Amino acid sequence: MIDLQFVRDNPELVKEKSAQKGYTVDIDRLLELDKKRRELVGIIEEKRAHRNELSSAAKGSRPTPQQIEQGKKLKDDIAKFEVDLQPVEAELVLLHKNVPNMPLDGVPIGASEDENVEIKVVGEVPQFDFQPKSHAELGELNGWIDKERAAKVAGARFAYLKGDLVKLQWALMQFGIDVLTDEDTLKKIAEDAGIRGVSTKPFVPVLPPLMIQTELYDAMDRLQPSDDRYKIEGEELWLQGSAEHVLGSMHANEIFDEAELPIRYVGYATSFRREAGTYGKDTEGIIRMHQFDKLEMESFTTKENSLKEHLFMVAIQEYLVAQLGLPYHVLEKCTADIGKPNAKGVDIEVWMASQGKYRETHTADYMTDYQARRLKTRVRRASGDIELVHTNDATAFAQRPLIAILENNQTLEGKVVVPEVLQKYLGGKQELGQI
Repeated sequence: MIDLQFVRDNPELVKEKSAQKGYTVDIDRLLELDKKRRELVGIIEEKRAHRNELSSAAKGSRPTPQQIEQGKKLKDDIAKFEVDLQPVEAELVLLHKNVPNMPLDGVPIGASEDENVEIKVVGEVPQFDFQPKSHAELGELNGWIDKERAAKVAGARFAYLKGDLVKLQWALMQFGIDVLTDEDTLKKIAEDAGIRGVSTKPFVPVLPPLMIQTELYDAMDRLQPSDDRYKIEGEELWLQGSAEHVLGSMHANEIFDEAELPIRYVGYATSFRREAGTYGKDTEGIIRMHQFDKLEMESFTTKENSLKEHLFMVAIQEYLVAQLGLPYHVLEKCTADIGKPNAKGVDIEVWMASQGKYRETHTADYMTDYQARRLKTRVRRASGDIELVHTNDATAFAQRPLIAILENNQTLEGKVVVPEVLQKYLGGKQELGQI
């Protein structure tokens, strides 16, 4: 949620920035309700103070009939104004929640993801002297992916992963955890990326709950679009759609000491999304599944360090992809694509050989204090002041890098060459697949 004082001070800017993100919010109505709410709260507080004065004056003696009558009228007035306040607050909160986070000035202005800006290209696209198979074809050939039996058990867009593909996924995730929990590696990543003054404190591995309460999901501003989420029938619980949903909310209503920050987590979770509206190539193999596994970074910092933290997370993502030997490019996401709670966003897309194009494998989200405001996650500064923390989240690994490894490292026979950094997790195997 955006700072309401910022809206009061910058109504035209908020309208402009909201429109850049594709959100139409009635800021004039919001400010009208805000003014009315403050007036009503002022009246209520004034009458409560008057009522307290009457009670104090009558303390130790019997109140006069006039005092009793005044006290009764003040009580009735307070109740009436509180009733008047309820619909004002309800509408105000709804409008306030609809205001997106303000994009940073450097974020490209655009109306769709087609206007994201490529800022870096790394690695050579693989060249084959045969027609490369899709990961779905490789999975069928080697007995690694079984969607037919999964459909029998769970319905469409589920899959059984089997054999060496499971081992490769665990190798990928273990590699990610090893990088994120090693301070020396993190220090090297920061130095190579030229990011000065950022902490190299390791990430703490977490296996989080796979469900989240409605209130906290909404506070994270990740509940929408709700038709892309799975709700538990009869309960205010949802299956989380990504690990950061249950990592970013875990410190709701808490206050850190400044010396504790940054707090960094790397969480592994099986996540769930309906993926409504996708079809064709985007539903082949294990792309856009209802269930997928994801290793996610989440951090809590002071406001001074939050942008550096975002850049550091992007540098970590680049390191992870580069170590796998995968060709990729980096995109600065435009205003319409960064998302409602984001102030800035970066995507990394990796080359997919069978599709002949880059596809998103990693995203990094910079939230400023937007999520922390409703979560009430704060920090006590060394000065004693208490203020909101800033949050960042970013993909370490999901299953799409697995797809890229299969497609870009395939052989004519349908085997897959294992990236060197993963071989130690697979008992030294250099190739996977049929003999």
